[in-house]
Amino acid sequence: MKHNIYIFGLYLAALSLLACGNDDQKADGYGNFEATEITISAENKGKLLQFNIEEGDLLEAEQYIGYIDTIPLALQREQLHLSKAVISSKSRGVLSQIAVLKSKLKTANTNKIRTQNLIKDRAATQQQLDNVNGEIDVINNQIKSIEIQNAPVVNELKTIDVQLKLIDDQILKSKIVNPINGTVLTKYAETNEITAFGKPLYKIADLQHMELRVYISETQLANIKIGQSVTVKIDGEDSMKSYDGKISWVASEAEFTPKIIQTKEERIALVYAVKVKVINDGSLKIGMPAELWLTAN
Repeated sequence: MKHNIYIFGLYLAALSLLACGNDDQKADGYGNFEATEITISAENKGKLLQFNIEEGDLLEAEQYIGYIDTIPLALQREQLHLSKAVISSKSRGVLSQIAVLKSKLKTANTNKIRTQNLIKDRAATQQQLDNVNGEIDVINNQIKSIEIQNAPVVNELKTIDVQLKLIDDQILKSKIVNPINGTVLTKYAETNEITAFGKPLYKIADLQHMELRVYISETQLANIKIGQSVTVKIDGEDSMKSYDGKISWVASEAEFTPKIIQTKEERIALVYAVKVKVINDGSLKIGMPAELWLTAN
């Protein structure tokens, strides 16, 4: 009887050792989750009249979320239109003179063709053709002279047109439009605040598609390739929670192991950084630690 009890005790001890052996298994890599964070800044200066976001909001790409006061810009545009009208009225007389001269030039060119045909039929002389050519030269010189006189006015009108385009662009950029799908991480401004060009308004990141940056040794590198499916684990309430991941990037050069690696021995060696894409179910957060397993466990 005692012999049987002894054997049963050895059996339980063996099971305990096997269980401990399974618990001692180590992950192939350790790291933290990250996401591409984008800081959205003001593209114009003025009073922030509308800014309808809060931290934690889910925003879509091209979603309109607010605008900066455009009244000063609208007044500048109106002033430029008035200046353009005044300058255009001054140039109308000059432009009408050019129109008259171009009409004369058209008639002179018609006479030239007619005279050339008459010369072929011996019904006109070369002197008559020379007279027509001289008339054409005079008209062209008159047109050039008036265009030179009118050049400053034309350039001024072109300058105003460029200024109007700049004003329209500033008005367009006064609208705050969210560029990507994502979650608002931080809000830096509030409605009715005065903002300036380049001032941060909010920070956003796509938290639905997270990336785990882990570090692996040189000996593990041969077992890693881009597009490879792996398992990512995080701490759960009772046990580790697993996610399907896919390797999206592997560093081409080694680096010293960062301090996030647990043991001092592991931090001594050179390692390679690896990024793993993971679909977030809402539990994953930026900076959260996680483990990489190349084989499911």
